[in-house]
Amino acid sequence: MSRPRTVLALAAAALAVIVGAGAATAQPIPPDPVPTDAPQYVGAPARPRPFWVPRAPQNPFMAANPGSNIHDDAYMTDTYRRTGPLGVDPSSTSTFQAGECATLTFDQQCRLESVCVTPTTPYLKLFDPVTLEELASYALPDREVGAGTFSDFSGGGYFYLDQKDRAVVPTTSRHLFVIRQTAGPGFELARDYDLTGAVPSGDKIMSAIPDWRGRLFFVTQQGVVGAVDRRTGKVRALDLGEGIANSFAVDDSGGVYVVTTRAMYRIDATDTGRPRVTWRTVYPNSGVQKPGQVSAGSGTTPTVMGKRWVAITDNADPMDVVVYRRGAHVRGKREVCRVPVFEKGASDTENSLIAAGRALVVTNNYGYQGPVQTSEGAVTTPGITRVDVDRDGHGCHVAWENTEERSPSAVPKLSLANGLVYIVAKDPAGSSDVWYLAALDFRTGKLAYKYRYGTGPGYNPNYAPVSIGRHGEAYVGVLGGLVRIQDNPG
Repeated sequence: MSRPRTVLALAAAALAVIVGAGAATAQPIPPDPVPTDAPQYVGAPARPRPFWVPRAPQNPFMAANPGSNIHDDAYMTDTYRRTGPLGVDPSSTSTFQAGECATLTFDQQCRLESVCVTPTTPYLKLFDPVTLEELASYALPDREVGAGTFSDFSGGGYFYLDQKDRAVVPTTSRHLFVIRQTAGPGFELARDYDLTGAVPSGDKIMSAIPDWRGRLFFVTQQGVVGAVDRRTGKVRALDLGEGIANSFAVDDSGGVYVVTTRAMYRIDATDTGRPRVTWRTVYPNSGVQKPGQVSAGSGTTPTVMGKRWVAITDNADPMDVVVYRRGAHVRGKREVCRVPVFEKGASDTENSLIAAGRALVVTNNYGYQGPVQTSEGAVTTPGITRVDVDRDGHGCHVAWENTEERSPSAVPKLSLANGLVYIVAKDPAGSSDVWYLAALDFRTGKLAYKYRYGTGPGYNPNYAPVSIGRHGEAYVGVLGGLVRIQDNPG
């Protein structure tokens, strides 16, 4: 297959949004018409090895951990205390939605709520967690179609579910929508916060997260950090003057942790609710937007670790994992450590770090610039690494490196209940595009198993996470819709 034909296939399969928002009954995502001899399954079922760490605290204004947002909790740890698939005779089902249902949240009835982002119109959708039947849909303001379609996370890519099962969604109209569920089921707009007075025309809201007092913090692509009084709708904002490409984290001390294309920030609200900079520290930056990044800066949402630290990756060459002491005031250096990962000239990420106790896991996304870079059997640079903060808290070290598995763009997750790190892997397979759910041993980094859940561009996760359900299943948002992978122990 020639590259022009691949581009046409992507347009037909991954960009098939022009046909609508998908049927209510789950229709499978079309597979790659090119046959493959790639193995369906590699490895063997994993033996659970639980890993205990203290729980991330529950933000009282968000749905119960770990079901509130793309990174599971307000600390953005990307960890679950429930088990995922062990690789016992796995199988998969899918639903074609003509768009990517990336962020999955879980309501109080265990149903899935997602913003399915198409190149034209995002839709808030409710799914049955087993059949993937579409139960409700709500159209959000349209997106602008352009060259950055596959790497633009604004307009609903980041949203969260609040404590009342309401979706709080940043829109392309520079508003924050609060959308509640209705009987039927269905959706209706419960509140509309107009942010146009704080977000200039041409700017985009990237993400919104509440602090522990319920203020709705938000960040924009051009560097505005704002806080909304939920009762009055009053908006107070601070312009950092530096680009922001990802989401942010909040903690129970009042800290709001934002990484721009230049620096790492802690921001707190004043007594009047106005955001202010508590501290700022510049991180190393090559100034280059590497293949695999959506900006020339850190590709991570900050990750809060325990009671003392916050972690990101920088944009050095090779990239470093960097850990900071996050307190408002500290004695000595704010930086705890900086550890290079992956190879010079082939090192970057566009995913948040997994955090479990003193441990961080990072994936290498070098080479992924969108679906074309993984078409016709093309693959990206391998690498998954675990970095641990030293026991004395005064440095870091590499705990293990996996130099074989390739995770082009999907957000990795950790099940503390079974000790497995879940990634979406893509192996060389001739001209075929094959996608695997892969499980690595968190203690060693070695592959336990991987299961081929789909073939073709419609199964590309394109920056979506692996999400773990309440009954041991895993979900992956893909360009064609949503995939469910489950064990079948017999």
